[in-house]
Amino acid sequence: MKKWVTKKLNRDRAGAISQRYDLPPLIAMLMDMRGISDEEHIIEFLSNDTLTASPFEIRDIDIAVERIQAAIESGEMICVYGDFDADGVTATALLYSYLSDIGANVTFYIPSRETEGYGMHRESVDRLYQRGVKLIITVDNGIAAVDEIAYANTLGIDTVVTDHHAVGKVLPDAVAVIDPHRPDCGSSFKELAGVGVAFKLVQAIEGEYADVDGLLENYSDLAAIGTVGDIVSLRGENRVLVKNGLMHINNGDRLGVAALTEVSGLSGKQISAGNLSYTLVPRINAGGRLGLSQKSVTMLLSDDEDYALDIARELSSDNVERQQIERDILSDIDGLIRENPSIVNNRIIVLYSEGWRKGVVGIVASRVKEVYNKPVIVISMDGDICRASGRSVSGFSLIDAVFACSDLLIQSGGHPMAVGFGILKENIEPFIEAINRYAAAHPVPEPVLELDCKLNPAQLNVELAKGLSMLEPYGAGNPTPLFGLYNMTLREIREVSGGKHLRLTFSRGESIVTGMRFSTTRAEFPYHPGDKVDLAVNLEINVYNNTEDISVFVRDIRFAGREEDALLRSKALFEAFCRGDEITPEQAHTLIPTREEFAVVYRFLRANGGYRYPFDSLIYRLGGGIGYGKLRVILECMNELGLITIDEGMYEFEVRLCEVSKKVDLNTSVIITKLREASRGE
Repeated sequence: MKKWVTKKLNRDRAGAISQRYDLPPLIAMLMDMRGISDEEHIIEFLSNDTLTASPFEIRDIDIAVERIQAAIESGEMICVYGDFDADGVTATALLYSYLSDIGANVTFYIPSRETEGYGMHRESVDRLYQRGVKLIITVDNGIAAVDEIAYANTLGIDTVVTDHHAVGKVLPDAVAVIDPHRPDCGSSFKELAGVGVAFKLVQAIEGEYADVDGLLENYSDLAAIGTVGDIVSLRGENRVLVKNGLMHINNGDRLGVAALTEVSGLSGKQISAGNLSYTLVPRINAGGRLGLSQKSVTMLLSDDEDYALDIARELSSDNVERQQIERDILSDIDGLIRENPSIVNNRIIVLYSEGWRKGVVGIVASRVKEVYNKPVIVISMDGDICRASGRSVSGFSLIDAVFACSDLLIQSGGHPMAVGFGILKENIEPFIEAINRYAAAHPVPEPVLELDCKLNPAQLNVELAKGLSMLEPYGAGNPTPLFGLYNMTLREIREVSGGKHLRLTFSRGESIVTGMRFSTTRAEFPYHPGDKVDLAVNLEINVYNNTEDISVFVRDIRFAGREEDALLRSKALFEAFCRGDEITPEQAHTLIPTREEFAVVYRFLRANGGYRYPFDSLIYRLGGGIGYGKLRVILECMNELGLITIDEGMYEFEVRLCEVSKKVDLNTSVIITKLREASRGE
């Protein structure tokens, strides 16, 4: 459940943008709502111009260039030390390829996610020392490797750090530390991915008069994959990298990328940033999760078409395996939540278990976050030292929360939306308490679904959808436009693809709209023909038999007229009560149901033989008069007293009626007793 809000629009300013730049009114409106309203940003957003910011704005990049050039001239062995995700793999391939092309004595190294974990390690430094490495250049890591770089110094190995993650209290003692997030870094654009920072280093090595167009031609495809894969904002220089990269990917310029495109089923199709995000990036990430990161780099660098295809097929197979591992872990988590539903009442949900593959827990955390709209951390327990990954919600910096608990952690890093860390098993429960105390003092924002604007269904047509292409590529910071269609009547529900997806038909006035709702079965869909609903939709152009048509994708749906503010307040209050937080007598009183409200709910359940659709929909089916928290209390009370059983997991909510042979006394309910005590201030 999220609060639906529509972005603010300055109509006069949008009208002026439309007129001055000869843009369709809708495009001008969308740009204004995204903060692209002054001349500099409008021209930058709409153009395909090359990067304009000098790389020498970035602190220490000049020092790095000097040390790298000295290493090249003297023939010292350089190691590009990468990371195992798509950002780290592409950054490694980019910098290694460039250094190799200009004659450097260069190798690369990516640690194993399973046996080494993220970042630099003493054992890895020892291996590189044995191989004769004299200079390490980190990409997409290194900012937290204070001890490891100090150790490398004792072996006579210099280090240049290039990273984009949050900066800790102490910088590593490296020759150069290149990270736009350094407080003393004066760079104009701070949102580069690791591969973007690597690209800027290459630009700096080329010098003040670098042929940036040539660099984009050679490396922007790698930069695009890593940038999209790391979910950084697609604005400014990131937008330039991705725009150019998509052009070269669609031209099939790099054999390794073309091979990955082929095994992903995208050959012959126009590839977008969304395609990268959902097809190419997961395959590269799967290699890192299951041990093929080194091969991913060689695939991207390969001039052998057959070899590239072989590795691409391995990555694709690994992705299938990764998906099954992910499903297995999510099934375990579903079971944990069914056994202990109070887990999800915490401000930050922390889940842990033995046997979960550490390389997959990050994506699992993302899946759980999508269900509960809260920050989520998933911990893989394997012996005394456990590995964790977390994902956050917009407006809450998870890395700040983790740093606040650093005394309980072994190693930590990341950025506001994603973190990773190590932790001793004995510290897991103290960590859960500590990070939730932090969240109590730094509240997690309520979940919001942000619509670009409302549309009249009569406005939907091919030309409108085609015009949206001017805003591409879409991604973080520039999301695919999301439109609201309000007060639509659901007319028809049809199952497609063997029941995996739904084709839905709606109407309003004379307008008929057909939309797809993916990954939803009929049994999971709580709406019936005749229901009045609001829709949040994306629009695309579908081409079939040389005919263009508009495609409508239903991203979210709710009952028309639903007031989320009151529901979210009631939900938050119920969760606070369940956590044992202090609430006022007045607040406690609002959660205590009347006997009549109990009767309304029980009669409904008896009339319907129970209920097995999402909980939120039950509020509507009861007429909306009973709030979220109060309905939860009623069901918990009935469950205590044996009137019903509740089976609730991540994706299912089912209430089953029990056979009752005698009357029950509501006053014996534990939850009702506690609420009455709280309402009296006891």
